[in-house]
Parts: sequence; structure tokens; C-alpha cells
Amino acid sequence: MRKSLLITSVCVIFAANAQTTKDKMLKTVLPPKAAIKPHKLEKHGDVRTDNYYWLNDRENPEVIEYLNKENEYYEKMTAHTKKFREDLFEEMKGRIKEDDSSVPYFYNGYYYITRYEKGKDYPIYSRKKGSLSAKEEIMFDCNEMAKGHSYFNLGGLNVSEDNKWVAFGVDTVSRRKYTIQVKNLETNEILPLKIENTTGGSTWAGDNKTLFYTRKDEVTLRSDKIYKHKLGTSAEDDKLVYFEEDDTFGTYVYKEKSKKYLVIGSHSTLTTEYRILDAKKPDGEFKIFQPRVRGMEYGISHYDDKFYVVTNKDKASNFKLMVTPEGKTGMDNWKDLIPHRRDVLLEDIDIFKNYLVISERSNGLNKIRIRPWDGSDEYYLPFDSETYTAGTSVNPDFDTDVLRYSYQSLATPSSVIDFNMKTREKTVLKEQEVLGGKFNKNNYEEKRVWATAQDGTKVPISMVYRKGIKRDGTNPLLLYAYGSYGHSMDDGFSSVRLSLLDRGFIYAIAHIRGGEDLGREWYENGKLLKKKNTFTDFIDCSKYLIEQKYTSPKHLYAEGGSAGGLLMGAIINMAPQLYNGVIAQVPFVDVVTTMLDDSIPLTTGEYDEWGNPNNKEYYEYMKSYSPYDNVKAQDYPNLLVTTGLHDSQVQYWEPAKWVARLRAVKTDNNLLFLDTNMEAGHGGASGRFEALKEVAKEYSFLLDLEGIKK
Repeated sequence: MRKSLLITSVCVIFAANAQTTKDKMLKTVLPPKAAIKPHKLEKHGDVRTDNYYWLNDRENPEVIEYLNKENEYYEKMTAHTKKFREDLFEEMKGRIKEDDSSVPYFYNGYYYITRYEKGKDYPIYSRKKGSLSAKEEIMFDCNEMAKGHSYFNLGGLNVSEDNKWVAFGVDTVSRRKYTIQVKNLETNEILPLKIENTTGGSTWAGDNKTLFYTRKDEVTLRSDKIYKHKLGTSAEDDKLVYFEEDDTFGTYVYKEKSKKYLVIGSHSTLTTEYRILDAKKPDGEFKIFQPRVRGMEYGISHYDDKFYVVTNKDKASNFKLMVTPEGKTGMDNWKDLIPHRRDVLLEDIDIFKNYLVISERSNGLNKIRIRPWDGSDEYYLPFDSETYTAGTSVNPDFDTDVLRYSYQSLATPSSVIDFNMKTREKTVLKEQEVLGGKFNKNNYEEKRVWATAQDGTKVPISMVYRKGIKRDGTNPLLLYAYGSYGHSMDDGFSSVRLSLLDRGFIYAIAHIRGGEDLGREWYENGKLLKKKNTFTDFIDCSKYLIEQKYTSPKHLYAEGGSAGGLLMGAIINMAPQLYNGVIAQVPFVDVVTTMLDDSIPLTTGEYDEWGNPNNKEYYEYMKSYSPYDNVKAQDYPNLLVTTGLHDSQVQYWEPAKWVARLRAVKTDNNLLFLDTNMEAGHGGASGRFEALKEVAKEYSFLLDLEGIKK
């Protein structure tokens, strides 16, 4: 496909033509209007009127009709970009190696491989016994399994220790409700067993016939029950092993890397608790490792006769590593191994027979630290860039000197690397291929800059763009962020993103508070009653990029999804004049109503993130920033809003109501689209390439606003 870099004069002509086209379309195609049906919502003596509350019913034909009309409006208004969308899809697809495969990893006598075949959307999971030259055993061909389904996802693959059985979960609705089944890998027979309404994850006990798994609440979808299944029996006879009664917690089950213990975990935003059981004695009783303490988080890893505990105990906000005998697991017995550090976040550990590997984060960057058990010198893996992501990969083998890790940057494709911790030699096993013959990472520049927030805090921004761009305010720039749940936005490579970069776009990530990019304090200062820091950080990053002439309000675009969609809703209420266009993917925008409805999936578990609006202080603070509650009569940027009818994380009606309200009160003639995938959920379309069609829609929206036609 032909690509072109922007030239200012061409950009002006294109933009003028785009505006003319848009004005003509607005006069001939009228947007749908949602019926106004006032619904009173009262809390703490405060009454809110929700005119579009009725959209909260996916079984109502009137609701489906409205969503379909919004989709029709979107298609008509973007009909002139249809060919461009198709070209973008083919362009992005053309960079991806279709007949690709993962780097094999060795576990319990077998090499496991995930591969794709040309022209097919779904993966094939296989294994080879003992050697990569051995005959391939196909465990699952998802292309065959997906036939007849508009959505398909296979997850939770879990092989028994005797290598005979594999448990797996299937979701064909995209509501993250999986059906667990079991396959005999010796006969290739899938047992008639079907365990409904699970997370898809499971773990085998050491006897190779007992399977532990997690079920969900039918209404809230909270993962609240652990069951035990015996092969050869009916699922109806499965025994409830653990019920998590606290509705702010979820639960899960797994096996330690050492294979000695089965573990049931319970977690909320701020608190964790574990129960352990000898994996060889699945009919025994799980024992509490350390009872939950409000605000105390810990994670456990077993090695030899000890447990290693990553925890924030003793006000260790950035976490520390402690150790305790396996027979004395209460926190009174925990001893410091790696103490707390104010400037270093301890994220995780990997345990090997001869080495402890520590994953850290400092100054917003990943660090991997190698510590031999024999007391010899420890060291860090060397990384040079300021815009990279590195992390330990699949390391199921305990008795090895080789650490597998991944590395990528905004301009460097992802690599899988084996590092010999003894000899310190590294072997690059695979670097992501970018097909088409046009990609050269030396054509791109990546950098990290720091914006100053309104309270004086320095906020990092990672950027990538084609070399040669001038800072004259004419560059289109897409600024992305998330900013919630302590989720750090690491700097990763995307071959898909090249379709923007090669057309003159700058791509930037704002590492705003609410994430954990600069440590735990960064997260704490962007949640609960400090949530607005997330929004003002993003706005201040936007202003910095404009002031530094990377872009201007005519060419600045913003994008975020889910909680990042909440961010998008907040910033366009607070500073709409800064952006020409905004993409809000599956946005969480009706914060107050959702957080007051404990029947909605995930709500009660979110109280530690957003606050509980049954408390007046949190209610009032939430209401002051909730995008839906703060829509007002003002000009808004051009908007593309996406959602999925079956979304279990952010219900479709939130973006649908938001768009309806915006249509009713906004004072501009800018574009406003609601695109609902009527067959998918929170993650969008399934299939390797179907998802690219959704990206092509987003990119064509941005490029069309810039007047870029090819």
C-alpha cells in the first residue's frame, strides 16, 4: 500500500476538503435520537434524573433497535472511508506473518507450541515429546472449534502431571463465562463433561484425576466459588471446596511452580489471602497461609522448605520480599530478605533451583535482577533505551540456569530471549517479523519527555514518530493512556501502529497517576478521593505537547479504553478545546449509577478503587467527575465511541446512554459515532485478524479528520 508523510500545505487542503465533506453529510444524514424517558435516582437526598436509563435492558427490542440505528448512522456517515478502511485492514494484515509460531517452551517432558496457519484466524496448540524433531501432537485446532460461532475464545489450558489429560475453557459469547471440558491426550477424546459458568482456569492435583476450578456468580459474574471435580463423575456431584463470602473479593486456584502445593487465592483491590494444600492430598483441607488483614497484600512462592512472600506489610508501599518456613506461614514468622525501597517497586519474583529473579520498576522502567542462592554477586540485565518494556516470560522449568524474558520498545519489535544466568550469555530466539519489506526501526525516533502537572508533579510521556518530523504544531498526535487499577502502561511495539506513524502521526503514551508506572505511590495518588489527578495529569500532558509544538489542538487526538474510556469522558468535559478527536473504547462513563448497583458484574470489588457511593463523601466526589453526570451544553471534539453488546466489564448501556445524552445537549456539529459490536464483549472481536478491522475503523476515523485519504 502507498503511504505518505504529511506536508503542511497538503494537510491544509485535505483538512478543508474533509470539513466540506463532513458538513454535507451532517445536512443529509440525521443521527438517531434516543427516546427521553425520565427516571429518578435518589441517594443521600440528591436526586438525579436519567433520561436514558431505559437503555439498561438488552432484551428490550426498542433498545436493540436504537443500537442498530446508531450502527447504521455510523456506517452511512463513514461510507466514504469504507474503501480506505479495507485498505488499512489489508495493510496492517500484510505486516503480520500469517504462518507464525511461538517460541517453544519445555515443561514436564514436552515442548509446547502455539502456531498459526496462513489464511486462518485462530491458533493451533500443539506439543512434541522430548525433542523439537519429535512428531507433533495437535491438542487443539481452534479454527475447527470456532466454526459456527461468531465469537470464540479458548483459555485456561492445563495439562495433568502425567501428561494424559488437558482441561480447557471455551467462551462463545464474549461474556467471560467459560465452559470447562477435559480432553484425553492419549486417545484425543473430549470427555462429555461440561462445567458451565467458570473462569476457564483450573488446576490438576498431584493424583492426575482431581481437578480444581472456579465458578462465577450467575448475576454479578464474581468469581466466588472453588469446586473439586473427580474424573469419571458428573459435574453435578462436584464438591464445593471454598466459598468467598465477601462480595468485594474474588477467588481463584492454582498450583505452585514447585508442584508441592495447591493454592486458593482471595483478592480485592487492597487485600489478599491464601490457603494451601498438599497437591498429593486433594481430599484434605486447605489451610490458611495468613488470614487477611485489611490493606495488606501478599503473594507467595514455594521453594525447598520455605515460602517467599512479596508483600506491602509494615507499610512497605513499594513492596518487599520476605521469607518464612513452610510449616510456619503466619506473618509473625516472616523475615525480610529484600527490604522496602522508596524509589523501587518490587513487582514479582521467579524462583529457580539456583537463582532468584526479581522483577522491579524504577523511574518508570522495568528492571530484571538476578540473585544466585549461593550468595555470589547479584546483577541486573542491561537495558539501554528509555522507552522499552522487558519482563520475564514463560519459565515453568524449575531446574535450569536459563531465564526466558521478552524485550521490546516503541520502535523495536518484540523479542524472546534466553539468558544463561550462569554464563551471562543471551540468545535471541525470535524477533517479531514485520512483513512488507518497508519497516526499518532506524527510521523512527523514540523518546521520553516529562510534563509538569498542575500540582508540580513530573509526569512521563513516551513518544515515537518517524525521523524528520518538525516541531511546528502541525503534526497529528495520538495520546493514549489508561490510569487506573495500578496498571502500568509499558512502552510496547505495534506493527499495526505503523499505519499511523508512516502517515505522519506521532504516537504518545501518558504515564499518568492511577497507574503504577512510577511506583505504588503513583497509583495511590490517582484513585479514590485523588482520582481527578488522573484526568488533570492527562490534560497537563496534552498542554505540554501543544506548548512544545509537537502538535496543536487542531491535530491532537486522545484514546483510551474501559477505565481509560472514563478518562476520555472526563477530559472532554473538562478541556474539550484541546482535542480535535477522541476515541473512547468500551468506556466506563456512568460511574455513580454503576457503582450503586451491586448486581452489575465487578461493582462491589471496585469499591477500593473508586470508593463506595453509599458513603456520601465518595458519592459526591464520584458525581463531580462522572462523565455521564457532567455532560453539559458546550462544544465537544469529534467522537468515536465503541462498545460490545455482551460486555461483562463495562455494560453496553453506559456508552449508549452517554452518546444519547451528548447528542441531546452538545452545541457543536462535530462527529459523534456509537459503534456497537452486537456479537462481542469487552475485548472486541475474536480471531487474529477480525480485531484488525476494528482498529482500521479507529484509524480511518483519525485519518479522515486529518484529511488523509490513502
